[in-house]
Amino acid sequence: ITARLELAKQLFEELQGYLSDEARLQLLPELEVLPYERLSPDPTTLHQRLRVLSALSCSVEESSPLIVASLGAVVQKTLRVRDFQKAIKWVQRGMGADLKELVSYLHSLGYRLEEVVESPGTMAFRGGILDFYSPSSDFPVRLEFFGQQIETLRYFDPATQRSIRFTESALIVPAQEMLPSRPEAEQAIKLLDFSNCSPGLKARFEEELESLVEGNWFEGMEFYAPLFNKGVLTDFLPPGSLIVLDSPELIKKEFSELEAQEENMRKDRVSRGELPQNFPRPHLSESEFWVGLGARPKLLLDEWGEQLPLKPAPVYSGRLSTFLTEIRKRLEENQRVVIISQQAERLAELLQEQDILVASQAEMEQPPSPGQLSLVQGAVSGGWEMDRTLVFSDAELFGLAKPPPRRLGRRKVGEGLLLSELSPGDLVVHVDHGIAKFSGLTRLTIDGVEREYLLLEYAEGDRLYVPSDQVDRLSRYIGPGGQLPALTRLKTRDWARTKQRVRRATEELAKELLELYAAREVSPGFAFSPDTLWQRELEASFPYPETPDQMETIREVKKDMENPRPMDRLILGDVGYGKTEIALRAAFKAVMDGRQVALLVPTTVLAQQHFNTFRERLQPFPVRVEVLSRFRSRREQREVVEGLKTGAVDICIGTHRLLQKDVSFKNLGLVIVDEEQKFGVVHKEKLKKLRCEVDVLTLSATPIPRTLHMALVGLRDLSTMETPPEGRLPVETYVGEKSWELIREAILRELRRGGQVFFVHNRVRNIGRVAEELRRLVPEARVGIAHGQLREDELERVMLDFLERRIDVLVCTTIVESGLDLPNVNTLIVDQADRLGLTQLYHLRGRVGRGMVRAYAYFLYERGKRLTEPARKRLRTIREASSLGSGFRIALKDLEIRGAGNLLGREQSGHIGAVGFELYSRLLAEVVERLKAEREGRKPTPRPTFPTVDLPLPAYLPEEYVPGMSLRLALYQRLADAQCLQVLDELEQELVDRFGPLPPPARNLLYLVRLRVLGAQAGITAISCLGRQVVIRMAQGIKPEVREKLAPPVRAGTNQIKLSLREAKDDWPHLLERLLSQLC
Repeated sequence: ITARLELAKQLFEELQGYLSDEARLQLLPELEVLPYERLSPDPTTLHQRLRVLSALSCSVEESSPLIVASLGAVVQKTLRVRDFQKAIKWVQRGMGADLKELVSYLHSLGYRLEEVVESPGTMAFRGGILDFYSPSSDFPVRLEFFGQQIETLRYFDPATQRSIRFTESALIVPAQEMLPSRPEAEQAIKLLDFSNCSPGLKARFEEELESLVEGNWFEGMEFYAPLFNKGVLTDFLPPGSLIVLDSPELIKKEFSELEAQEENMRKDRVSRGELPQNFPRPHLSESEFWVGLGARPKLLLDEWGEQLPLKPAPVYSGRLSTFLTEIRKRLEENQRVVIISQQAERLAELLQEQDILVASQAEMEQPPSPGQLSLVQGAVSGGWEMDRTLVFSDAELFGLAKPPPRRLGRRKVGEGLLLSELSPGDLVVHVDHGIAKFSGLTRLTIDGVEREYLLLEYAEGDRLYVPSDQVDRLSRYIGPGGQLPALTRLKTRDWARTKQRVRRATEELAKELLELYAAREVSPGFAFSPDTLWQRELEASFPYPETPDQMETIREVKKDMENPRPMDRLILGDVGYGKTEIALRAAFKAVMDGRQVALLVPTTVLAQQHFNTFRERLQPFPVRVEVLSRFRSRREQREVVEGLKTGAVDICIGTHRLLQKDVSFKNLGLVIVDEEQKFGVVHKEKLKKLRCEVDVLTLSATPIPRTLHMALVGLRDLSTMETPPEGRLPVETYVGEKSWELIREAILRELRRGGQVFFVHNRVRNIGRVAEELRRLVPEARVGIAHGQLREDELERVMLDFLERRIDVLVCTTIVESGLDLPNVNTLIVDQADRLGLTQLYHLRGRVGRGMVRAYAYFLYERGKRLTEPARKRLRTIREASSLGSGFRIALKDLEIRGAGNLLGREQSGHIGAVGFELYSRLLAEVVERLKAEREGRKPTPRPTFPTVDLPLPAYLPEEYVPGMSLRLALYQRLADAQCLQVLDELEQELVDRFGPLPPPARNLLYLVRLRVLGAQAGITAISCLGRQVVIRMAQGIKPEVREKLAPPVRAGTNQIKLSLREAKDDWPHLLERLLSQLC
């Protein structure tokens, strides 16, 4: 038990470095919700607590877990042990069970019913299949029933929904940390004293408790947990458990602060009539806590207790050559040396160059023998020395204060615009028919054949039914924002003319880009040398494992630099995705060849942030880094300018001040530009000129969509970084009426964990009054103000104070600096959020949640205000799309379109609006491929064209087989995108795995898609049914050798092949597939 949460996290990370997986190490987190607050805790935190409780409930002595917890986590009241154990249930293969009863049981334990199970505490069922994700398990479980019996159990991957392995049994544990019962709820209402409360509070309590008892969970329901939770964590401990108290004095001090905070909030709520006087407390009192620990054995860790014979290891702070010499000496003196590092592989290479042969290992079972060295891949916060044994960590080698957070495997945020995100009323683009409104899925029977269609509504009431196997003809409409486009009129030439106009515009753009590219190819430049030993040492000192995107980008940049033509590469990736590290490595590489580097940034504050990073990382090397900005005095600026002229300054970071006439370089080799779109026209022209003379690396945090990236391959050297930093959590989003109590609590919660707050108020005229109100409301906080009407130097000074944590709460307009990396700012409060556009709301929310802790965003509107329908819709969208995944991605496309505008130029925005983003990208890609083919004297690579398939088979995914429109749309899209039989076979296996055996309409659908894929490979344009014949139309005519092999019931004409249904009888589908395979 530690005093505070951050200490518990540090200890947990430290123990991970020292212990193997068998130790069953668990962290019990605190619910980051203030006492008596009507807010639900973060689900991840809640499920981690339940995981710990189930580990304790189901542990046997040999496998008891080791639990690290802060005081706040331990004193939180929880379920009684007997209630928790009673709720636990094992399900096993072959046992009798009723599916509906099991669903009902899971619901009573707090599991939420979803279309797809992706996170703990959720379940889904369809047909004879039940999926559920128990908080006690690493993976969700899929039960397949045969009648009233569980036939199979298998774990599946929540990302792919595919089964991983079979299991004989699975454990069900509660998904909520309270299990309300009707008798307890009725008893609570009787005993609570509402005499001090505002009218209507008792009715609210009764209504919400009734809702809980019925199993209707709601936001903020944990407020009622003290009425039901009478258990404490220590009750769950097995007999003979050891309790270790880390700094008991600090724990006592923290207890006093916790109790004082709880008492203040209680008094405040009671005095306002929001809480009954005798409402139970959510935490144990200090005396209850010590009694709960009981007579169990205890170990007290105290700063002033018995001293261990340990001393800190020597520190080298990046001076690796000195370190390697020292290691050799220590080994010769017969000492044991252990190195625990995130960079073990790189260190093994460096040691090898010193003739010290050692392999990096994942774990170390035994310490090395005297005079031997062990190298372990891992992280601990610091090394130590004891009894001729030396342990080194990254802290001593590279001067890093703490180990990086544990990195969890993460999938990339999804790509492409999934049609599964469509809702009725959204706009779509049909390649051949134009812009329409999507009205939903509908089943129709035409000529006796049932299919599922997407219904599209065009201008003047026209309708179009698109067969579900042709969804690849559709894309979601995404435009450059602002005006919505007009719906296209069917049966006119309007759409063809629009497409032609856009095609001409993309052709002009592509020609211009190709000419720029060709001009650079022939410009003379400087070829940098391959990496030096120092370069490898610098890269080894990076404290985090690189993401695959980072590694790929670093390789591309170095290859460009070693090429004699001038580099002009653009790196795209959000703040915190690792662009600065790439810039740093490129800069160091240039300096190693005696060249100077200029790093241009749009704001002084960003210059300061980059300067701090570069200075810290390059400290061990003889490299002079300077910053040129208004934060420097005139004299300092003169010295830097002189240093650039004489070559004394190697790397200079600055704003557009670096582009002024008085600045000249002795030997400039590389220019790095951060956020070029924020520079003015004059500066951009100067940069354009530089591009043909020196290597230029441009960084941008505004993303561009993948489709556009693919279209531009070979026209601009682009690198995209799409892997989010590991451990980043979705932002907890709250939308509601403004309340000063809520604001105070949100700020206090953030201050309590040592963080900072953005308070956005987008009205300059009364922003000062708002700041004063906050100072009065939260006297504990240091409040600053930032807005666009401040003098530039004032604004920068405030932003720098905020960056360096001299301000706790920044009251600002929407100018919140976009490029800054502020991992300590994790609460955002937006005042009058109903007045802001969706893009602004997203952009603002993107400013928080950059660290490893849970971030909170509050979007508030005036109390009692009637919201307009568009405002309500915007706020609902921001509330619902709070994950790092799909829904979030769709709304972020607005931002990406802006990125596209920056990259392609403003005039292209109109063309993007005319046909929608996806089609624009497709047209651009076709033009680029054609022009490149002309230059290279080859034929353009054609896009695969699929035949239309129209056969008398009912083909669709029945709703009773795949419930939910979005799920069916996603599968229809994946089927339409399948371009080879292998992908199709995998999809079929997935359908059977997820939804059970294929019903006939689904089997027919897969068959039609199979014909479509084979038809594309065989050069077929259409497969249809005419009378009693299947007619196959060929694009290029039928070759004589093919015609010779055909025999009845198949006959060939010039461009057609016919299969007689009368002769083929019921075997015609099989014969048709075999025929297409032959034609391939």
